[in-house]
Amino acid sequence: MITISDLRKVYRQGNNDVVALDGVSLEVPTGKIHGIVGHSGAGKSTLVRCLTLLDQPTSGTVAVNGKELTNVSDDELRNARRRIGMVFQHANLFDSRTTEQNIAYPLELVGTPKKDVAKKVSELLELVGLTQFAKGYPSQLSGGQRQRVGIARALATDPDVLLCDEPTSALDPQTTNEILELVKELRNRLNITVLIITHEMHVVKQACDSVSLLEAGKIVEHGDIEAVITNPSGRLASTLLPLPGDAPQVDGAGPVVDLLYTGDQATEPVISGIARKFNTDVNVLAGSVEHLGDQQFAHLRVQFAPDADLGAIVEYLKSAGIAVTVKEAK
Repeated sequence: MITISDLRKVYRQGNNDVVALDGVSLEVPTGKIHGIVGHSGAGKSTLVRCLTLLDQPTSGTVAVNGKELTNVSDDELRNARRRIGMVFQHANLFDSRTTEQNIAYPLELVGTPKKDVAKKVSELLELVGLTQFAKGYPSQLSGGQRQRVGIARALATDPDVLLCDEPTSALDPQTTNEILELVKELRNRLNITVLIITHEMHVVKQACDSVSLLEAGKIVEHGDIEAVITNPSGRLASTLLPLPGDAPQVDGAGPVVDLLYTGDQATEPVISGIARKFNTDVNVLAGSVEHLGDQQFAHLRVQFAPDADLGAIVEYLKSAGIAVTVKEAK
């Protein structure tokens, strides 16, 4: 588990204070994959450095599995850092080392016996699907293979947390999907907690159980994927499940409503059900249905006939667990 409480980081630049993190609080349960999204300058890189205590926070605390990292001795901090595996954007491998030597590096640093190193490296190579590339050098590997080496190296010390900093932004779409599937598989097999820092919503859609939106050093939106998707007033909902095009309404027709729903409802004939129950026409203006993580979600914009009983329809939809937003007439 990762627990961040009221984390602040202020840098001094000349005569000015620059607030990079402004009271960030977050908890990621054991075995979950959490995404931190935000534009450049939002504070994502600073958050990574404070999580690993490469930068000392100005105030606040960071804890992994109940062990606070912000107020420990240097020896305790070194030991605690071994419980956090880091995966970087460009893998950061040693060019002069083979795949197996790169994976072995963290174990060599802590004086692990050679026999134990060899056994662990062999297990990790199999785990990430690189056994046949054990003797290869980084220059001989594809981008996805290099990232797999980086993940294996991050797992060498059996960490409790895997911290991934933009792990797929340098990869093509197919390789991105493969790496994200690997991360999910590792989470399932090892019950490891994963924190992914990213600016790519596709990463959140495919891999994350929950997400936070970081903006100007603050978390401005946070929740499980289902919670943020079905929050019609949230910014993450429209970003994760956008409507195609401008989704215009028809002039002279009735009220326009956005619907957000998930799970079994996403496969139910909601529109035809409304038409039958209320004996009204329903025009679908735009819509998208897709899987996010292991769940299916739907986002529709519909327009009813002018004489439709909008109040009754909205009440019916909300009672079925569907998030409803009535659009203002143009």
